[in-house]
Amino acid sequence: MKKINARGGDKYEKMIGSPLAKLIYSLAGPAIVANIITVIYNLVDTFYVGHLSAAAAAASGIVMPLMVGVKSVGMMLGMGGANKMSVALGKKDKNLAQALVATSFYITFAVSAVLAVICIIFRRGVCRILGAPSSVVPLASIYMLPLLIAAPFNCLTYIFNPVLRFQGMAKESMVGISFGAILNIFLEPLFIFTMHLGMLGAGVATAICQGISFLLLAFIYHFRGQVKIKLKFFELRQLHPIFSTGMPTFFRNIMRAVGMDILDVVSAPFGVPAVAAMTIVNRIITFSNSLRGGLGQGYQPVCGFNYGAGKFDRVRKGYVITVWSTAAVLAVISVLQLIFAPYFILIFQSSPEVIKIGAQALRWQSATLVLTTWIVMFNMVSQTLDHPVLSTIVGSLRRGVVLIPLLIILPRFLSLLGVEIAQPLADLVAFAFALPCQFYVFRSLKKKEDMTPVLEAGSANEA
Repeated sequence: MKKINARGGDKYEKMIGSPLAKLIYSLAGPAIVANIITVIYNLVDTFYVGHLSAAAAAASGIVMPLMVGVKSVGMMLGMGGANKMSVALGKKDKNLAQALVATSFYITFAVSAVLAVICIIFRRGVCRILGAPSSVVPLASIYMLPLLIAAPFNCLTYIFNPVLRFQGMAKESMVGISFGAILNIFLEPLFIFTMHLGMLGAGVATAICQGISFLLLAFIYHFRGQVKIKLKFFELRQLHPIFSTGMPTFFRNIMRAVGMDILDVVSAPFGVPAVAAMTIVNRIITFSNSLRGGLGQGYQPVCGFNYGAGKFDRVRKGYVITVWSTAAVLAVISVLQLIFAPYFILIFQSSPEVIKIGAQALRWQSATLVLTTWIVMFNMVSQTLDHPVLSTIVGSLRRGVVLIPLLIILPRFLSLLGVEIAQPLADLVAFAFALPCQFYVFRSLKKKEDMTPVLEAGSANEA
């Protein structure tokens, strides 16, 4: 078993010994910044595309679930490998950590490349499956082409990002993720308007910036990563722990993609303004998701390291700090969105019909926003603490198992209101299920703590 080098040893001591609140916030800060910059890019993208036409905004919304579905491969393998890697580093087992990361990396590239090629060949049919109205299919098909070409490299950024974060290098991860998003804010209007490429320009600009982010992250990781990515470390036997731990992430994102697709389909009968409004609302909600996710991302490596090191009390205390910090932030955002909903929609579309539909939908989703804290944080902690089934179930309830039937059934009785209230109702159900599951997971952790001695520095692994 390899020992952790001096730099890795310093990182190890920091992760298992630093004051929890300061440690979590120091790791969460760069993650939040990276998430917010990405969200700002997505909002700017919606702004630019929305000013082409309502049909262009609808096309962007149609393509989104497909790209979420493709990226979910990288997210699943990245989160699965990174979670297990952090636990291995907590146990000071660097050989296992290297095998986990290398296996995640190479499998992600192979699978995402195959998916991208299939979608490129059948992209017009894919647009129709995704619910694109006939007037939107050409725009959606043009927009998705460059995104699919860049998809394998974009998926690999979802390997580098969590693997860096779970090694305690949140700032390095932030730099790589943020640079491409910031660059895209400037390139997109250049390609769309100055070069008169329209939707194709939006896709090309995004693809270029995704490629640049990949190269920058690869460069950073090569020189700063503790756990090297080399083909010789690839081990097929590591696929099982990677898949089992990453499966909740995969199902959440697939359910999200399917749910977004169903949302487009059920919104389409109410006209292009309804599709555009729901697309804009989803983009606005991603801002609060970025803050919530960033705080959770600050906690996850702390959870993994301390779980691997047997510091179970720090796992519990860190969770409490993260949950209540997140709930407080989301409460403020909820109030602002409830009061100023029409003005948020107006930023992206001036159509009175889009504003009316979007403001109402945004207010409904804001009403249950705080409750999502316990849903999402439970998903994260249960994934790291070896409860992937519970994590998968809770995440799938909110994004698909409850949401999809509600989207199909409610509009038949409540018209467009049924579309608008489906997500908050799904949030309520998932919250009610997540709370008892949370108590069960931490009771299990307490039992494990009673049976397992805390690992001290200079343990048998190091001897």
